[in-house]
Amino acid sequence: MICPASRDASLVQLGEFISVAGLYARDRNQVKPTHPSVSRLSPAIRHRLVTEEEVVSSVLRLHSFGRVEKFIQEVYWRRYWKSWLALRPEVWNDYLTYPAEMMHLPAIQQIEESRSGNAVIDHFANELVSTGYLHNHARMWFAAWWVHEARLPWQAGAAFFFRHLLDGDPASNTLSWRWVAGMQTPGKTYLARRTNLEKYLAPELLHSLSGGLAAFENPHPLQPGFVAKPLITQANLSAEPPILTSNVGLWIHEEDLAVENSSLGKRSFSEIIVTADRATWDHYQFPAPKRKWLDDALEDAAIRAEQHWKAPTTRESHLDQIVSWAKSNKLQQVVTMRPEIGPLNDSLPMLRAALAEVGSPLVLVDRQEDLAIRSFATGGFFQFWERVQKKLFAQPSKNPLPSSQQLTMDLPP
Repeated sequence: MICPASRDASLVQLGEFISVAGLYARDRNQVKPTHPSVSRLSPAIRHRLVTEEEVVSSVLRLHSFGRVEKFIQEVYWRRYWKSWLALRPEVWNDYLTYPAEMMHLPAIQQIEESRSGNAVIDHFANELVSTGYLHNHARMWFAAWWVHEARLPWQAGAAFFFRHLLDGDPASNTLSWRWVAGMQTPGKTYLARRTNLEKYLAPELLHSLSGGLAAFENPHPLQPGFVAKPLITQANLSAEPPILTSNVGLWIHEEDLAVENSSLGKRSFSEIIVTADRATWDHYQFPAPKRKWLDDALEDAAIRAEQHWKAPTTRESHLDQIVSWAKSNKLQQVVTMRPEIGPLNDSLPMLRAALAEVGSPLVLVDRQEDLAIRSFATGGFFQFWERVQKKLFAQPSKNPLPSSQQLTMDLPP
C-alpha cells in the first residue's frame, strides 16, 4: 500500500520514514520500485489525515533543520500551491472552462490504458492507474512527454492525474501541469531528457523501459504563446461570524480529516456529520480504488470524531444531505474547516444559501498555520520559502535551485 487511509497508520508510516529522512536530499530523485526514498505520505497530507506541520515537527525532532531542509521545503510546496491559487481563484475557474470532450480524445484513452506505444509512458500510466501514485520525478517526465512530445492538452493531462492520484490536489496538480506547459512561469517549460531518465531510473526499470527512451532524446518545447500574468483577486478571505456556544453542528469533509487537531478540537458540538463529496467523484470519474481509499479515510475520521467529541456522528454519502441533517436537528450553526480552492469550495455558495434558508448558517474556519503564510504566495516559490523560513523556522534563506529543478508535481515527499 502506498499510503494507509487512517490517521494512526499514516503516523506509523511517518515514524518509519523519519529514520531515513536525513538521506532525502540525496536520494529523493531516484525512481525505484516501492519508492523507498520518499515518505509516500502525500495522500494523507493532501486530505489532512496528518498536517504539514505534524510531518515537519516529527522530522525535526530527530534531525537538524539543515539536514532535512530539502524535505521540509518539498512539504511546503503544497502550501505554496494552495496559497498561490487561493489568491488567484480565476486560474482554477479558467481550467474548468476547458471543453470536457477534449478529455476523451482517442490518443488520451490509449495512454490511460497503457497503450501509448512508449514503454516508459505505458509503465507509468499503469502504475498510476493501478496504485493511485507516481513518484514526483515520474510525474514530471510523464507530463513533459504528454505536453511537448505527444502535443496533447495539458488540461487533459491534469484531469487524468486528478482522476487517479490519491493525493490529487486541485492547486498542486493544476498549477504543476501549467508549469510544465509554460503557463505558470511564462517563458519556462519543463522538458524530460533521456539523460535525466538514465540518471534517475533504477537499473531494473531502465533496462525494461529502454525501448521508450528515444522519445526523450531531443525534446522540443511546445510554446504556449502569450500568457497573461494572473492577478491577485482574493487577497482577503471573507469574514465569518463567531461560533455560537450551543446547538452547533460540525461538518467534516474530505479536505480536512483531522479536525480534532485544529482549533475546533476544544469546542463542543451537539451533532457531527461526515460527508463524501460523491458529486465530485462522479463528475471527475474517480476509479473504484480511489473511492475506496476516500471512503475508508472518511470512516476513520468519523470514528475519531465520535471518540473525541462524544457526540452523535452521522455518515452521509452526499453533501446535499447536510441541509436535512441541520434542519432535523434544529442547528443554530454548521461549522466546518474552510476547503481550499477546488470542487468542494465551488459548491459552498449553494450549500451556504440552502443552510441559511433552514436557519443553520454555515461558518468556515481556517487553520491558523494556513493563514500565517497564505499572503506569502504573491510571487515565486523561493520568495515564499524565504518568508516561511523566517516566520516558522527562524532560518536564513539559501540560494534557490536552478529553475529546472523547482517543480513539484502534487507533492509526494
